[in-house]
Amino acid sequence: MMDNENKDKRIPLLIADHLIYEYEGGADRVRALDDVSFKIEKGEFIGLIGHTGSGKSTLAEHLNALLTPKSGTIYFNGESIFEKKYDRKRYRGHVGLVFQYPEHQLFADTVFEDVCYGPLNNGVSRKQAELTAYETIKKVGLSDECFYQSPFDLSGGQKRRAAIAGVLAMKPELLVLDEPTAGLDPAGREELLHMISGLKDEKSMSIVLISHSMEDVARYADRIMVMDKGKKVFDAEPIEVFSHAKELEEMGLAVPAVTSVMLKLKEKGFDVNTGILNVKDAADEIMRVLGDKA
Repeated sequence: MMDNENKDKRIPLLIADHLIYEYEGGADRVRALDDVSFKIEKGEFIGLIGHTGSGKSTLAEHLNALLTPKSGTIYFNGESIFEKKYDRKRYRGHVGLVFQYPEHQLFADTVFEDVCYGPLNNGVSRKQAELTAYETIKKVGLSDECFYQSPFDLSGGQKRRAAIAGVLAMKPELLVLDEPTAGLDPAGREELLHMISGLKDEKSMSIVLISHSMEDVARYADRIMVMDKGKKVFDAEPIEVFSHAKELEEMGLAVPAVTSVMLKLKEKGFDVNTGILNVKDAADEIMRVLGDKA
């Protein structure tokens, strides 16, 4: 007989099963999700990309049960979250959603109170909520001086971290982030993504990152899902997804800049590997090819 621990390891954290969702559009209905299915394993980092209007944000709101599909369902740890008796409030403690410009989620008088709110709302004791808030605020890299400041007095990058801390304080198993780096400078974006990636490595948290940056998803994601007109078009490792440069371009997407350079070198007659996603590997490959020609 299989024990519960081993059984759990074989069940994906989340299964989206044939999701269909439609928006009212006057006399017409707009199908924002068109028979979308996929799995998310425990500790997996997924990049979710697609042109504006492709269905990415609609899908994110289904993952957090903010929207209910016309048909299909989502299974979380083996249970359908859209069953009438399912506790969706409790579920949202397991699946955290960080909206684009998450600082708009801030509302309390201090950062500390803002981060305490989620655990307290979930019935945790005041002492435990404060301990969790302290640990989480430190985890996102905010200094002690920020604890009792108004969140609205923080810098843009600090506000972003405070808002994410409020979601992390709920100790989610799955963290869904909708363009969390929007509006940040390159250094701020790098720091935030490094912190998010660290959560996956340290806590085996599953991550879904919605992003318009091909470089970001290429660098951090274990696999990439591509949405187009409500459909899931690709779902594979980054190298495989970005090998479809022409199809991505037709969808209004691009490949990482490094991959684009390698493709152009290939067109010019250089026998380079085009399945390269970072600068270091590209430099090594170019040196190899130049060495072969010497």
